[in-house]
Amino acid sequence: MDKTGIIAVSLCVALLGVWFFHENKVEQQRAQQQAIFDAANRAAVAAAAATNSHVSSVVSTTTTTSPTSATAYDSSLPEKLIVLTNANARYTFTSRGGGLKLVELLKFPETISARWRKENQSASNGVATLNTQAAVPVLAVTGDASLVGDGNFTLTQTSDGVRAVKMLTNGLLITKEFHLSSNYLVNASVSLKNDSDKSLALPAQQYVVGTSTPMDVDDLAGMYLGTMWSDGKTYTDTPITYFSTNTSYFGVIPHKATPDFHAGEGNVVWAAAHNQFFALLAMTPTNEPAQQVAAWPVELPPLKGAEQSPLQPRGIETVLIYPAQTLTNNGSVTRQITLFAGPKEFRTLSLISEQFNNRADLAMNFGTGYAGFWGIGTFFAKLLLSGMNWLHDITGMSYGWAIVTITLLMRAIFWPLTAASMRSAKKMQALAPEIKVLKEKYKDDQQKFTQKQMELWKKNKVNPMSGCLPMLIQMPVFFGFLAMIRCAIELRGAHWLWVADLTKPDTVFMIPGLNFPFNLLPLLMVGTMIWQAHAQPPSPGMDASQQKMMRYMPLIFLVFLYNYSSGMALYMTVSTLAGVLQTKMTKINPVPALTPALTPASKSKK
Repeated sequence: MDKTGIIAVSLCVALLGVWFFHENKVEQQRAQQQAIFDAANRAAVAAAAATNSHVSSVVSTTTTTSPTSATAYDSSLPEKLIVLTNANARYTFTSRGGGLKLVELLKFPETISARWRKENQSASNGVATLNTQAAVPVLAVTGDASLVGDGNFTLTQTSDGVRAVKMLTNGLLITKEFHLSSNYLVNASVSLKNDSDKSLALPAQQYVVGTSTPMDVDDLAGMYLGTMWSDGKTYTDTPITYFSTNTSYFGVIPHKATPDFHAGEGNVVWAAAHNQFFALLAMTPTNEPAQQVAAWPVELPPLKGAEQSPLQPRGIETVLIYPAQTLTNNGSVTRQITLFAGPKEFRTLSLISEQFNNRADLAMNFGTGYAGFWGIGTFFAKLLLSGMNWLHDITGMSYGWAIVTITLLMRAIFWPLTAASMRSAKKMQALAPEIKVLKEKYKDDQQKFTQKQMELWKKNKVNPMSGCLPMLIQMPVFFGFLAMIRCAIELRGAHWLWVADLTKPDTVFMIPGLNFPFNLLPLLMVGTMIWQAHAQPPSPGMDASQQKMMRYMPLIFLVFLYNYSSGMALYMTVSTLAGVLQTKMTKINPVPALTPALTPASKSKK
């Protein structure tokens, strides 16, 4: 392996080590935060119960959130539904739980079917939905039986929304107000009032953010399902693999399955239940954050059209947690929560972020830490997405051609650096015989050989690290493109030549007898990479077997990217083709005269 390859592998190993250390640190912090919250909550409930021992309605002192929290509703009572519609969405409110049962996004189709799947062309005529088939509605209040009762609210329609009211047997009156707004927003408030003549001890309350669910029948595995939360400055995303059993990161580091997730210490500004392109966000005022966020996996009914699939769809239920407290007689507490239920569209989320000053744009999930290349990859993801949208909006070109254009522009920007690297590589190749002579002459003095080698490179203005520099500089751009294409809803359903959806593999057909997809773009990508590897000059000092191995290293990309977004394969194919062209252009220019390390006389004497 040449120096560039060694540096690349070393960098990956270092990143893996940093990531592992970071994950362990985060887990320790989560455990500490949960212990602090539990202790404070137990003390609060005990103190309230001690001063109100005659209040029989305090039936539980449960302080932690778990998948067994009370969410069952009395189904013997009829369910009332109220449906409201605006330009963006259709909202279905339910009396069971007194919340938002379903959101239908009118501008987004349910499924983008590949052209080879004829059976889905006529069936996929629905729209994308949020909280699909979830057991509890958005903004249901759960956590303890004394907060739920039979779970059925009185539901009435107001001039611009819905009101849900419920009186519990312990005298607690719960009133919820929902008001539709623009940009996929719903302004909500939840009021808890003690309508009795005695003080009332309340256990910790869970406000349901929603349940992240697979988008369609092609997303049964829910690869991008997750729960997110933010303190208004940064964010944390927890994928569904966090709750999975028998898994490992990168096939190397074992991961212990966790039944639920807790985070926060009085600083939860927003929390989200999301899939790849859509999200339910519950945003609190920045001066009144929630105490904690919690989440756990839930089983879902089979999706329509996938009843026979062996994959059981799962979701992630996410809640905001507020601590235990005591309400005096006629005392009340009201919490304002703004719901966002819509697409993870950067321009829309940026407007909401500015409006509420809460960094809601982080819900794009471009990556943090090592995943976002410590902010650099995230910067390029935003830059590339903005550029792609600008080209699409101004010129009217498709998103596929916008990717091609941006890729060529990025290649042009980095061309001077790439050209310098290639010239240096050609010089090193030309100096290989000189290096061989020096190595033979100073075979018993490695330090002297290194000194003479460095002098030779310096005389001929050769930088041995120049081959690595373009790779290191372009790596954040690569990560930015990877994150952008993974998150950009603009690419969902975007066509390019034979590609039906740039966010999915470009399956042309299923190979008969194997039931395996034939994806053309990844094959073209690897073919161009192998072509580029053969076109580039071999690294000095590398033997023939190593050169052959390096030339076929691109086959690894085929394994990882074969079923990835076709937009990523398009970017890498175009970028590699441009690299081949640049290599050909560099070969046209002859290598300038070099200064030898030894004179001919010295060589002959040797």
